[in-house]
Amino acid sequence: MRTAFSVDTVRSAERELMGRVPEGALMQRAAAGLAVACAELLGRVYGRRVVLLVGSGDNGGDALYAGARLARRGAGVSAVLLAPERVHGGGLAALRRAGGSVVGADGAEEAVRRAHLVVDGIVGIGGKGGLRPEAAALVAAVERSGTAVVAVDLPSGVEADSGEVRGAAVRAEVTVTFGTHKPGLLIDPAREYAGVVRFVDIGLGDVLPDRADLEALQHADVAALLPEPGGESDKYRRGVVGIAAGSARYPGAAVLAVAGALRGGAGAVRYVGPAGADVLARFPETLVSDRGPRKAGRVQAWVVGPGAGEDAATVAEVLGTDVPVLLDADGLRLAEREAVRGRSAPTLMTPHAGEAAALLGVAREEVEGARLAAVRELAARYAATVLLKGSTTLVAAPDGGPVRVNATGTPWLATAGSGDVLSGLAGSLLAAGLSALDAGSVAAYLHGLAGRFAAEGAPVGAHDVADAIPRAWRDAGR
Repeated sequence: MRTAFSVDTVRSAERELMGRVPEGALMQRAAAGLAVACAELLGRVYGRRVVLLVGSGDNGGDALYAGARLARRGAGVSAVLLAPERVHGGGLAALRRAGGSVVGADGAEEAVRRAHLVVDGIVGIGGKGGLRPEAAALVAAVERSGTAVVAVDLPSGVEADSGEVRGAAVRAEVTVTFGTHKPGLLIDPAREYAGVVRFVDIGLGDVLPDRADLEALQHADVAALLPEPGGESDKYRRGVVGIAAGSARYPGAAVLAVAGALRGGAGAVRYVGPAGADVLARFPETLVSDRGPRKAGRVQAWVVGPGAGEDAATVAEVLGTDVPVLLDADGLRLAEREAVRGRSAPTLMTPHAGEAAALLGVAREEVEGARLAAVRELAARYAATVLLKGSTTLVAAPDGGPVRVNATGTPWLATAGSGDVLSGLAGSLLAAGLSALDAGSVAAYLHGLAGRFAAEGAPVGAHDVADAIPRAWRDAGR
């Protein structure tokens, strides 16, 4: 599992580790890894021109020491010092000893234009609020030049803890991060600025706490969580999920939610709603009832809301059950907050940014710009697990533990009905006995893979995504 830690946690771990190793060892480890990444991006080092954008403190020191390593291999390395009075003295001396030089402000843009690579060492992980005007102007010159950028630890101008970008920021082809991932490297919008993230181990693993701020499941984690039927399994042991969805206006939402549940491994699906004929026409194995959720028969989880229109009564009835419930789409709008908070069984809410904004009473742009804060706030307000859909899906539990982040998605998933498929898939995992956090995280992972497999570079519809879920399951379960 990939983990990310807050700035305060990273700094505390670094202080502890620095007390155990020789002075400067951590910076030299970081600089060595950074230099290797730069060399790989350059292809060859000898004769190449590298420009270092150097701010104050250790971030600039990492860049300077890495620049010295590249200079010793024959690169022409020059440094632009944005805070000469606070530059890392040891790093600057090392660069000069290796044959590197300093470029003044008047020659910085020309140096950048002629460079084969720019190293961003302007601001460290503690930066807030975007770049200052002088740095922003220099970064704009880099963008105009089209020169590739390697960011040191985190692109300057993005916020490490939140993933927010509140002003001008560096857009890197590669970000080399040290010791552990930072939340901003995994969460949009900052993730888009980071490019390819390279991790350099500097020895923090032994001093970081067990509990991370962010977690990202990998194939092995998903494989360990996927429910597998045993020799004595029946439909109830595999999990029966109830789907209360669809309306006369939106029957397709019911069909797609059922598709997601069936493809997601449910032992059986019970459907309740006005789209029974449409569901049976596509999936005759579905158990259809017109008697309402409480009289539909035994289920181990409910999915309610996709395409439900104004059917608040059904939403309330489902919330009154004692099994896990997934709330999506219209169900999010129709559910009473206190009814959700008062439930004894787990609740998983799956809003996109617009729905989350409506629930929080803020603009959509505010949610999109501060996704981590939004998902945590929703989970706290509703005492529920919240899956915030988007380019990076976030899943937060109400206990304030690590937030799960998923990046397997693809822009091809931005198609009508894709969220309904995700709801059915997550509902099937709830019915199989996974916790709300695990069900949401695994469903997001599989849904993203299915979207990639279904698209493979071509447009797709939500039904294609549903049909690709078994392939995603096999791929993740290896």
